[in-house]
Amino acid sequence: MSDVLRIGSRASKLARTQVAEWLAPVAQQFPGVTFKREIILEGGDQDRVTPTLAEVAKTSGGSAFSTNQEAALVTGQVDVIVHSLKDLPTSVHEGTLLLTTPGPREDVRDVLCGSTLEGLPTGARVGTGAPRRIAQLLALRPDLDVVPIRGNVPGRLARTTKGALDAVVLAAAGLNRLALMPEVHEVLDPAVFPPSPGQGALGIQVRADSPAAVLLARTGDASVDACVRTERALLAELHGGCSVPVGAWGRIGLDGLLHLFAAVTSLDGTQQVTASGAGPIDDPEKLGACVAADLLAQGAAGILKSIRKP
Repeated sequence: MSDVLRIGSRASKLARTQVAEWLAPVAQQFPGVTFKREIILEGGDQDRVTPTLAEVAKTSGGSAFSTNQEAALVTGQVDVIVHSLKDLPTSVHEGTLLLTTPGPREDVRDVLCGSTLEGLPTGARVGTGAPRRIAQLLALRPDLDVVPIRGNVPGRLARTTKGALDAVVLAAAGLNRLALMPEVHEVLDPAVFPPSPGQGALGIQVRADSPAAVLLARTGDASVDACVRTERALLAELHGGCSVPVGAWGRIGLDGLLHLFAAVTSLDGTQQVTASGAGPIDDPEKLGACVAADLLAQGAAGILKSIRKP
């Protein structure tokens, strides 16, 4: 293959850090290859006015944070895309595939910056633009005033230091990667506040028939891959995406089995169904489908239907 591999990613500091994280061991494994980074702007990066990512996704023709990158991959502008896996739809573009997920996976949990959940006064203003986080926050604290915010991590943190908000909810993974964990006031328990499917993990996407797919075929971590695959399988069964309040947490237990806990929550926080299960590591999709079926049997379809109404 060519001795140059073009890596596409978004423009933010976090995206650059994620590329560097993935590239460090890969470049050592393939010393004869030159890796060149290409910046690709997404709808969610360029549109900072539209209040919700769901609306941005509609105007972007797919996902607010992956559509343009996938197009660049398919047309051959780049050879590899490094995604935040939680931003990538469960159905990837035809002719492409996800490699085995790299490890180790960053912290899957959400965090609260500015205050602890218990320390927030009644009516406190908490910032997040993610429907899942909004729903789960209101399920725990229905008195909060949840304010939709978007933008990069430092910009969202600044909203608390300047007094515009009492707190913001962010992913621990992004704060870890940007060395901003000292800003955290509380780490939210994933058994109560399950993260977005794929949160903390990187998604490495290539063209299925490309030399890059062959070269990188043996990279990745099978255990991490099983965890994110069961989360994404559950999301696919629920026909969900980043605009749907579905939380899922996959992990390898001390018993050696793959465990999955998931929740579907109404946007106002008044309804929530949860389910969990365990199964062999080598069949993560089956576990995801089983836990999704349990959620649906408890009424998750009705919650999701009400959210999807135009």
